Amino acid sequence: MQNKNNMNYEYEHIEPEKFAFAQLDADIHDKKLETKSRGYFADALIRFKKNKSSVIAAYIILIIIIFTIISPLLSPYDIEDVDKVYTNAPPFVRVISDLNLGIMNGAVTHESQNEVQYAYWQGIAKETGYNPLIKIVDTYTTVSMFRGQEKTSYTYKLQTNKYYETGVVYRTVSYEEFQKIQDFQNETGIQVIYPYVESKDIYNITDNPNIWYEVSDAKGTPKRDASGNFVFNPVYSKNTNMAGAEYNSLRIEGDDGSYIYSYQKSGAVHIRVCYYNYYTYLNGHEPIYIFGTNSLGQDLFSAIGVGSRFSLVFALVVSAINLSIGAVYGSIQGYYGGVIDLVLDRISDILSCVPFTVVTILFQFHLAQKVGPVVSFLFAFVLTGWIGMAALTRKQFYRFKSQEFVFAARTLGASDARLMFKHIFPNSLGTIITSCALVIPSVISSETSLTYLGIINLSELAGTSIGTLMSQGQTSMTTSPHAMFFPALYFSLLLISFNLFGNGLRDAFNPSTRGVED
Repeated sequence: MQNKNNMNYEYEHIEPEKFAFAQLDADIHDKKLETKSRGYFADALIRFKKNKSSVIAAYIILIIIIFTIISPLLSPYDIEDVDKVYTNAPPFVRVISDLNLGIMNGAVTHESQNEVQYAYWQGIAKETGYNPLIKIVDTYTTVSMFRGQEKTSYTYKLQTNKYYETGVVYRTVSYEEFQKIQDFQNETGIQVIYPYVESKDIYNITDNPNIWYEVSDAKGTPKRDASGNFVFNPVYSKNTNMAGAEYNSLRIEGDDGSYIYSYQKSGAVHIRVCYYNYYTYLNGHEPIYIFGTNSLGQDLFSAIGVGSRFSLVFALVVSAINLSIGAVYGSIQGYYGGVIDLVLDRISDILSCVPFTVVTILFQFHLAQKVGPVVSFLFAFVLTGWIGMAALTRKQFYRFKSQEFVFAARTLGASDARLMFKHIFPNSLGTIITSCALVIPSVISSETSLTYLGIINLSELAGTSIGTLMSQGQTSMTTSPHAMFFPALYFSLLLISFNLFGNGLRDAFNPSTRGVED
């Protein structure tokens, strides 16, 4: 067929039976959705779970929080517990050390140990029963000529147990304390007090309580019997020059009752004690230091928990305050704009030019004397900390306030407050939450840096802080790397995890991806 415009049409024949009514003689209504509606946060959670790195970071943050809570509870030590002998001691748990796994064995390395020093470690093991020698890392042989004869000497690189190598130490105690130690020995069978000997009486060697054996020279070279064993020093035996207090407790093997175990001096008792067992007597348990100790002799396991507890709580408080102030301030700027935005923005610019470190120092010098160091530190963070949050909120309001849904709500009579916090602010929530999550590691980083540099001292209130622990560990990092490693590891994990976690929140709360499954 052809019409008047010379356009051709083609017709196709369709069989009548191919036509069928979908709903004959029935009213058509909208059907209820067969799937359950999903809320905003449920949808955000689904998107967050797809970001594997953020999920792992969330678990790490959870572990850190659990560690912060339980580490001071699990540790047998308080932050006030210090030991002046076991300072900068590496991690040690005797049960694990005895398994010879190479971990938590209190290992330290000694370079260039000659044969006299090697014998010294053997002497400690012989007397106390605690062998400080873990292994010989390397042996160096030196051949020299002495009076026309070849002489071979050996130098060792040794790995020893820091807790065992202390051996025996001198202590001056009262008569009552002396008797209490004896009672402890009788109850537990642990030898704390060892026969008294003055090392200065042995070849005029300087005061060293671990030289209990006969030596052949002032260097401390031990005399040995035909079997190669150490020879007991005769000063162990009673003589007229020593008057010992009454001793009625355990005696070492080989003591026939003639050895004395104390020296009365100036109304007190001077004794030799195996420090490892003496520590057990004082504390009621053997040394247990999962992370080792710092330069003050504090348990790092509990100290990191105490320090991180303050850091996290302080960062959360600062973040909440800055979010509240910045969100309100930025909302007003972004929504009203014009002169109001100009005036408020100039105020922000003036405050942002004030250096944070200068503010902190000034507050510590003046304000801290009235309100305390923590409150003045909090004021320093809040004074300028909300500016970034306000600028971010202002930017988001400028982005969304001209959208169609805002015009529709305004047309329906919505108030300014409703438009700001019901329609615009929720759409900015993803970016704001991300920024808020990143404020937490930023605050912790600033607090750690300032305490590390010694500008702020929070030890009196918080007990310690991560920055203080890192500062203490830095001074002994070459000889005791664990004292710096564990606080730094905690600090690194916290910063990395919060940054990855914040990135995941940003993607999850992005309104443009709402309902997107892939």
